[in-house]
Amino acid sequence: MVVLTLNVCGIRASQKKGLFKWLKTTKADVICLQEVRATKEQIDFQEFVLPEYTKYQSEAVKKGYSGVCIYSKEKSTKVSKNFGSKIFSDEGRFIEIELSKIRMISVYFPSGSSGETRQNLKYQFMEKFEKYMKKIKKSKKPTIISGDWNIVHKEIDIKNWKSNQKNSGCLPKEREWLDKVFDSYGFIDAFRVVNNKPDNYTWWSNRGKAWDNNVGWRIDYQVISPHDTVKPISAKIYKKKRFSDHSPLIIEYKL
Repeated sequence: MVVLTLNVCGIRASQKKGLFKWLKTTKADVICLQEVRATKEQIDFQEFVLPEYTKYQSEAVKKGYSGVCIYSKEKSTKVSKNFGSKIFSDEGRFIEIELSKIRMISVYFPSGSSGETRQNLKYQFMEKFEKYMKKIKKSKKPTIISGDWNIVHKEIDIKNWKSNQKNSGCLPKEREWLDKVFDSYGFIDAFRVVNNKPDNYTWWSNRGKAWDNNVGWRIDYQVISPHDTVKPISAKIYKKKRFSDHSPLIIEYKL
């Protein structure tokens, strides 16, 4: 099973850059997209159709904002657009589909980079999502949580470690939360199961020459619930073409 995740930074903009033409070549079984920034009506056109896939989408009430979706070759038996948080139910940050052997989630964590108010909302999101992850952990069916978590975990996951210690996405409190997710709750960072090398990033600032110099952050994840039935066997970050300020993370699993 192959799972692909990407923050598209606007699905219509990424489509113009050739995203959907490329997606048709990936052979992914499940495609998770974040920051879609479009309503169903705005992308109800042939150029956004992937043959053999069914699209499941969660929109934000605010137009042109947030939004996530999942394209799946296998049709889902159940779709959920809320993980139990009334605060974020209108922001289109979560969608979950149930397949025969696994649950798939596409999630878009808030960014706190615009100031203290948004950072506090990010912490609220983390707290609410943590409670949902506890429920996932108890389930007999495994779950893969794909998406833009907007947090780096360790020094290996960011180019400029020291200079970003006071910036959202690299704050000690955020990274300690990920420690808890992986170490205390037993969730698995699928990419790091098969790749422990440095300089593997999924997002680069548009400022300066961050992309050219690979000054990046690894903030996009595929996280597996604590189940022995899902094993990552290969992982790659696709960088030959750029569709947004993030790069696609593609992981193959044995179920």
